[in-house]
Amino acid sequence: MRLPLFKSAPGTWCTCPPKYNLNVYKGRCAHGCLYCYSIKFPAFREGPPEPRKDLASRIEVMARNTRPLMPVMVSDCTDPYQPLEAKLELTRRCLEVLIRHGFPILVVTKSDLVVRDADVLARGKCVISITITTLDRELARRVEPGAPSPSRRLKALEKLCEMSFHVTARVDPILPGLNDDLTGLRELIDAIADAGAKQVTSSTFKPVRGTLRLMREADEGIYEIVRKAYEKARWIGGYLYLPDGERYEIMRAVRDLAIGRGLDFAVCREGFTDLNTAVCDGTGPLRQGGLDIFLRTRR
Repeated sequence: MRLPLFKSAPGTWCTCPPKYNLNVYKGRCAHGCLYCYSIKFPAFREGPPEPRKDLASRIEVMARNTRPLMPVMVSDCTDPYQPLEAKLELTRRCLEVLIRHGFPILVVTKSDLVVRDADVLARGKCVISITITTLDRELARRVEPGAPSPSRRLKALEKLCEMSFHVTARVDPILPGLNDDLTGLRELIDAIADAGAKQVTSSTFKPVRGTLRLMREADEGIYEIVRKAYEKARWIGGYLYLPDGERYEIMRAVRDLAIGRGLDFAVCREGFTDLNTAVCDGTGPLRQGGLDIFLRTRR
């Protein structure tokens, strides 16, 4: 038993450097985001969120059997801070073990519950990435119905920055016609910068097969806006991509706002590496030679 490696979809311009990946929970994330790509994976497609079987007992063995050459991302599918986590503390237990074994940590979440584990995360090297797609509470309620409000996430980001954590924000995804308004994006980037974040990573919405059907069932109004925006989209690596020029203009607009506020910027699976000023997943501060060591072992 070892920690699994993060695997990106081939042909989707993923620029993520190598890392381990640990999904603490499986099932359909309680946040219920209408744009979620994880429905393409059977273990995360349906059913209520639930803890991974026996992970509490296996994590020690997994960490012991894996060399701490790279960061561990927690998590890329079902959010590690499900409402269940407040009671179960399984993510907290996994973080304690991983940090004790010397693994740098990348936490990716939409939940302010991550602040609870600041004491654990402070024992090791970590980057915390918090997704905030909009400051519009009503829009967030419609597209991320089970997630904490944008204001709660922003407050969590600010608290973690005050504690001297390296925090990045994912303005991700950008859904044309919904959260791509330049005024709204400027307000969001300003709020992120004022809270103390170091980097913004952004991407356009890329539906997988089944996403639009679920979106239509959940919110006809949202579906109609998105459907029209994607009439000229094309399938790449199992994802529906907007035309290149349209995506580039959206990403350049977000980049200009981020750079204007002194933040680093990166795109996620867009193919526009000329826009990047930092590692896309935000783990640059965690690597410091670890990536070079990993690559040498692969030659």
